[in-house]
Parts: sequence; C-alpha cells; structure tokens
Amino acid sequence: MRFFLELSYNGGAFHGWQSQPNAVSVQSVLEEALSKILRKETPIVGAGRTDTGVHARQMFAHFDVENEIIDTSRFLVSLNSLVGRNIAVSNLYQVDKDAHARFDATERTYKYFVTHRKSPFFKDYSLFSSAFLDLDKMNKASEILLDTKDFTSFAKLHSDAKTNICDVRKASWKKLEDDHEGKSFLGQLDNGIVFTITADRFLRNMVRAIVGTLVDVGRGKLSISQFMEIIQKKNRCSAGTSMPPQALFLWEIKYPFFPESKA
Repeated sequence: MRFFLELSYNGGAFHGWQSQPNAVSVQSVLEEALSKILRKETPIVGAGRTDTGVHARQMFAHFDVENEIIDTSRFLVSLNSLVGRNIAVSNLYQVDKDAHARFDATERTYKYFVTHRKSPFFKDYSLFSSAFLDLDKMNKASEILLDTKDFTSFAKLHSDAKTNICDVRKASWKKLEDDHEGKSFLGQLDNGIVFTITADRFLRNMVRAIVGTLVDVGRGKLSISQFMEIIQKKNRCSAGTSMPPQALFLWEIKYPFFPESKA
C-alpha cells in the first residue's frame, strides 16, 4: 500500500531534502523515523529536492507498506515524536499504488521574502535589503519569465537535469502587506516584499538565481532588455548571484488527486 505524507520543515537545520553521506537531511530523518515505527527499512520519495537552508511550508513524500495503517492519528503522533522539532508531519493519505509524489505533482509554488527593516528575529526567514527595490521594473521583468521555456541561464551548472525546459505560470512581486498568505505566515515581518513563482517544475537553484537577477533589475543594475538578453544567452554565468537560501520557501504543491490545496 502507498501513503503520502504531508509535512513542513525548517530548512536551516538540514543539508537540504535529499539524503547524502555524513550530513543530516530531511529525507534521512524521515526515513529513520519511519523505519523505527514500521520496523522495516522504509525509503521515501519526495515531491522535490530543496537545497540546504531552504524551508518548506508544504512538502509531500510517498512510501510503501505491506499492511494498512489503521490508526493514522497515532501514527502521526509517533512519527512527529521521532523527527524532531524542525519537521512537522501534518497529514497521512492512502493513495493509489501508482501515485507518485514527484512525477504526479502538476504545479509547485515558491515564495522568497525580502525585508527593508533589519530584524534579528526574522533573519532566518528573509533577506534584509537596505536598498528599496523598484517593484514595477521587477514585475515587468518577471512577466518575461511567463513566455520563457528554456531556463538554462538560471540552472545550476553541471546538474543532472535532463532538460532545462520549464513552464512558469506565475511570477510576480508584491508588498508583503498585499500578499495575504505571506502576511499571515510572517505577520510581523513588516516593511517587506515577497516574490511568488509557480511552475510545473524547477531546476536546482533556479528560483534563487532568478531572484538574484530580478533584484539586480530592482536596484537599477540591469535593464529589462538586459534581463531578456540574459535569458536568451542560456548561460548561467550571465545571470545574477544566487540569493541566500533562508528566505526561500517551497510554498505549495498541487496534485490531480488533491483538487484543493492541503496547506
């Protein structure tokens, strides 16, 4: 039988999602906890791979068991007691045996938070920028992403991606006070802005590279036409600096069998 876990995590405590030697990852912590509960080695497959320091407001992962999990509430209590305080597993869903957390996801959304007011309390969840950014110019540049297919300019060099083609469906900047979801999530992070981007898939480091290049537009270092030229060059070295990970959140994932957001 196949089950989906819905969870969130503070990425600052982990070396990314994916298991790796000599490092603590979200995947390795979950697999260890599941194996203890089920008394059998239990690998999981996540909806994606967040980098070191990147948070997830909503993540899904699937795993297989031989027998049905009858008491899901008790199972969740046991699992949450083992994964530590930086991971919270909110739901457990039994799904079709062919359902796949990664390949069946139809849409993923990320948010990146920038604040113009320095705060020692939100430094782990946002990027502080003393310079105010031109939202109108950044949004005009963001619109270009909707007509872009090849995101090689924003792809991590020497990655294992088979293609750099992505379908970006939404990309925009807002004042935090106008982003109701973001404002409720980081309610006291005032005087800030948030970038929201939605696509069918993302390349490694893609969002942070896009944000870094858009911030250059907002600071006046790049024009709209230069931003377009960077995309056309298909060269990562032409784009802006990859922005710090702590301000990036995997925000939402959609599936055809979950018609409404579970977050």
